[in-house]
Amino acid sequence: MKKVSYYFTLVLLSLGTVLYAQTKQWTLEECVILALEKNITIKQNELNYANAELDKLSAFASFLPSVNASANHSWNIGLNQNITTGLLENVTTQFSSGGVNLGLDIYKGKQNFNQLHRANLALLASQYQLADISDDISLLVANGFLQIMFNKEILGVQQAQLEVSEVELSRSKELIKAGVLTLGDVYELEANIATQKQAVVQAENTLRLAKINLAQLLLITDYENFDIEMVDLDVPFSEVMKESPKKIFEKALTFRNDIKLAETNVAIAETDLKLAKGTLQPSLRAFYGYSTRLSYADRIQGTGEFTDVPIGFVRGSGEVVNTRVEGREIVDPLPIADQLGLNDGHNFGIQLNIPIFNAFGAKNNVKRNKINLARSEFTKEQQQLDLEATINQAYNDAEGAATFYEAAKSTVEARKLTYTNAQKRFNAGVLDSFNFSQIKQRYEAAVSDEVRAKYDYIFKLKVLDFYFGIPLEF
Repeated sequence: MKKVSYYFTLVLLSLGTVLYAQTKQWTLEECVILALEKNITIKQNELNYANAELDKLSAFASFLPSVNASANHSWNIGLNQNITTGLLENVTTQFSSGGVNLGLDIYKGKQNFNQLHRANLALLASQYQLADISDDISLLVANGFLQIMFNKEILGVQQAQLEVSEVELSRSKELIKAGVLTLGDVYELEANIATQKQAVVQAENTLRLAKINLAQLLLITDYENFDIEMVDLDVPFSEVMKESPKKIFEKALTFRNDIKLAETNVAIAETDLKLAKGTLQPSLRAFYGYSTRLSYADRIQGTGEFTDVPIGFVRGSGEVVNTRVEGREIVDPLPIADQLGLNDGHNFGIQLNIPIFNAFGAKNNVKRNKINLARSEFTKEQQQLDLEATINQAYNDAEGAATFYEAAKSTVEARKLTYTNAQKRFNAGVLDSFNFSQIKQRYEAAVSDEVRAKYDYIFKLKVLDFYFGIPLEF
């Protein structure tokens, strides 16, 4: 019944998804959440985290005693000695035995403690690894989200420019009738419109590819109906730009998951070295065993009646020497409860193991772990250097993007004035269509460059904020 209900729920959700796909517009937060839920790399690292939890449980279990129970029942069929008569006969005998063994490590070179410590560190490393991957994916999603917004705005600019050009073409045809412009001017404008239509188609294709790229990152297969929610995005003011790259780096060292992961890996390598050294120390173990057995064969026991049996005579007198012999009879086996107590046994003691020589295996293992520790320390140092270089690059990129954006805005203002003046001169018949088209194209290119510079600056600011610990949001 539960399975039917589950499948029914899935059908309803699927139908709801199909119906809602036409109008759904994803926010950045929704995209990030979905990416973190569906990303295969994250799922793989979640499995690694689950394994780390099991390793911790196993390490904790090493402090507990080991308990093992055993039992067996055997049949012996064929020619065997009858324990009752002592004769060889074809008989079947049965026996049962059982036991319990307990062992406890008293001292093992602190390997138990170190193994538990290592398991805790490995669990922490898995957390940092998972968080680091999540940060990278969040940044990728934010970049993909911005790419769609950028391409939408570029498409809007291209469409608006095309509409202006079509209005200018219509006005130019009226000016031809008035004798202000020639037919050649119209041809030039029509050629320019054809080029702009191509630019619109190209912008549409680029936007479609940007949507597909983000949808694939989110593991969404309905590319055609995938879309995002547009945000009124102004160029933000970032307080981070007031900070020096060195200060940003120092703060990043306190929270960056990749740095914490590198530090944890160093701690794991140190613990591995302690574990390797622990194998060179003696170990002490206590043990206890209990066992008992059961027999299902008949028994011989005394009857309580005695008979004089001659065993010899006295030399000289000839007097017969007798001995009293008790009669024997075959009886059933003892009850199981009685046998358990009569046939049991105990075994206990302590065991000391002192490593003397193992073909240099233990010493070589210590050396290997020293090398691994040095390698982990170098990796940590390199990770810090890479982070510092990345932050310096991100800071310079943000500064450069800011300068480029301001220059792009100034260029647009100047190109707009030039274009407005050229439009008046063209309508008056003073400027030919070729030169007018060139001025118009430079203005349109400046507008596109401004949009590109704007989004480039925003993304690079967000990257810098990301290294300063500011959440990604628009």
